[in-house]
Amino acid sequence: MVLKVSRRGNVPPFIVMDVMRAAAEQEAKGADVLHLEVGQPSTGAPLGVVEAARAALGQTLGYTDALGMPAIRLAIARHYRSQYGIDLDPSRVVVTMGSSGAFLLSFLASFDAGDRVGLASPSYPAYRNILSALGIVPVELEAGAGQRYQATVDLVRGSREKLDGLIVASPANPTGSMMPAAELAALARYCEAAGIRFVSDEIYHGIVYEGAASTALASSDQAIVINSFSKYFSMTGWRLGWMIVPPELARAVECLAQNLFISPPALSQVAAIAAFECREELDRNVARYAENRALLLEELPKAGFDRLAPADGAFYLYADISALTNDSKDFCGRMLREIGVACTPGVDFDPARGHSTLRFSFAGSTATMAEAARRLKGWTTGR
Repeated sequence: MVLKVSRRGNVPPFIVMDVMRAAAEQEAKGADVLHLEVGQPSTGAPLGVVEAARAALGQTLGYTDALGMPAIRLAIARHYRSQYGIDLDPSRVVVTMGSSGAFLLSFLASFDAGDRVGLASPSYPAYRNILSALGIVPVELEAGAGQRYQATVDLVRGSREKLDGLIVASPANPTGSMMPAAELAALARYCEAAGIRFVSDEIYHGIVYEGAASTALASSDQAIVINSFSKYFSMTGWRLGWMIVPPELARAVECLAQNLFISPPALSQVAAIAAFECREELDRNVARYAENRALLLEELPKAGFDRLAPADGAFYLYADISALTNDSKDFCGRMLREIGVACTPGVDFDPARGHSTLRFSFAGSTATMAEAARRLKGWTTGR
């Protein structure tokens, strides 16, 4: 007898993880693979974090409060004071199992099955896939160069479907584009007035090259803000994130967290408190990303990748490759097999239009970026 399999798992794969697996298989066969597929810093956690973790290993590490240890919630609240000038009550801070845990908690606490949540397309694929798994309907708002690949008040107002929520990211994945402070504020205020729950993914704050990143908290107390220790703080494998919630959502989020996760990892929480004191080391990482970005902006057009989204922040370049292919998945597969450069096809981020785009991650070393550019130029131009 074949037993039932839930429809909740019938969501598209996170293709970048498939690419990562294929790259690992190539490496296992002895191939020299350059990793430009995954948005993961090649550096480890800062030294202060590692030292704090070592010291904590001698302690008894049990369950913590479901919303996180008081000390780390206070540290995060202080971060908003020092970085944005915002006085934040630590009771609004929720520490989570990575930003992924924050998305799950925020979606469950804010939306019911059948609700409709808008998101700019292209965007991070897990948004739509988590929403779909929960029975919430993702509504794609097709954004292009004219909107800097971001949701706008006009796109939201013009949606053919009434929205219950909106997810934005600035800087964004996969494009790296950022919303100007005034536009982010206008969008947050519009959503609040229209009864649309505003979810702001601010995971790439701290990794910025053009302008400054603004937080939605500066414009709306009703916004949900999500961040993580994974990107700027270089702690992907520690699986620790956070969210800032409106007071009326705090108890619902707490009850969900108690039942779904019990608590975030205790060791990661203790260690992450030190991350806020490691900015000099972390800003050196950002300086390297800036160098990588400049190198690729100079070299990729020589390989035919000359239509790039504005990379204001994060560590991605999103390329229009319509002059080279109409099948980004096949194109990326051949690139990996033939020259050992791994990158992510645009269909991961934009199911409708991503067949003619791809994403390069420049979170690795500068030497890796230079070699990747060299291989790409030889591959596309025959030189």
